[in-house]
Amino acid sequence: MNTSYVQGREIVQTRLINAKRERVYNAFTDPENIGTWWGPDGFTITTHEMDVRVGGKWRFIMHGPDGTDYNDIIIYTLIDPPKELRFTHGDDSGGEMSNSFETIITFEEQGEKTLLTMRAILASEEVLRKVVEEHNAIEGGKQTINRLEQYLLENGN
Repeated sequence: MNTSYVQGREIVQTRLINAKRERVYNAFTDPENIGTWWGPDGFTITTHEMDVRVGGKWRFIMHGPDGTDYNDIIIYTLIDPPKELRFTHGDDSGGEMSNSFETIITFEEQGEKTLLTMRAILASEEVLRKVVEEHNAIEGGKQTINRLEQYLLENGN
């Protein structure tokens, strides 16, 4: 199973990952390794802080392949290991969060595999169209999940 679709003001991506749920969940909460796979192809990550708890923050810079830096912040709103993560994700370049959206990630056990569902909820359908059309958000999400799968494969089940 590998699907991506837009519904209302949401981008939903699902993938059956060939790894146990705890490993997939841990990949999202491990400050030492998340930077090795997070983001679309060609992007690298510099983590400044990662505090995975409700109200905790992950501050990081996504370095684009064209040399552009994107200051990002994630503020965790729900932590339910190993089933679910929820957070607000936004631009952190001005010292205050802007252009934010909600993200819900669920990890559903499927035997030795995990059904990963990533749901991004944008402020409006207009904002959603912009991130899909101008920022290629659906393809970027697919590439991020591909990188996650590769990371898990290279680091054993």
